[in-house]
Amino acid sequence: MDAFYASVEQRDDPALRGKPLVVGGTQNRGVVAAASYEARRFGVRSAMPMREAYRRCPDLLRVTPQMSHYQAVSSEIFTIFREFTPFVEGLSLDEAFLDVTSSLSLFGDEVGIAQKIKRRIRAQTALTASVGVAPNKLVAKIASDLNKPDGLCVVTRENMQETLDPLPARVIPGIGR
Repeated sequence: MDAFYASVEQRDDPALRGKPLVVGGTQNRGVVAAASYEARRFGVRSAMPMREAYRRCPDLLRVTPQMSHYQAVSSEIFTIFREFTPFVEGLSLDEAFLDVTSSLSLFGDEVGIAQKIKRRIRAQTALTASVGVAPNKLVAKIASDLNKPDGLCVVTRENMQETLDPLPARVIPGIGR
């Protein structure tokens, strides 16, 4: 999902749309749980101390996390995933790996399934999702981050090297962050 907590807040409160927004704790002691794409343009990122986020973007808006609400929205999204495959590995409220191998005969190829899932998420929740389609979870995760927000990136065995070679090592989850 794209800037999940912030996107849910912007969806639910039209006054927050198009504005730099963070979800997180207080200005003096808190950390950023999620930053909208408008806030990210100022260099505001998740896990950043709130004080630094306000330094980078003085006009930043902040909302307190509503975890039970995010869990309910996440549950809707995971229900959509399970309509396409029973093989859903949730990593967090806003991220999952899906193995659609056994669903190909029902729903079409991997890219078609990804497009259908993205459309269903948008239609049902008014949120966007970025999807990486790849032969394994690591490459799928990297691919999902390449075309945010609302992206779809397909990495095949044939184009894997040309897709991954130019990328810095820090795109590998757990490396350099």
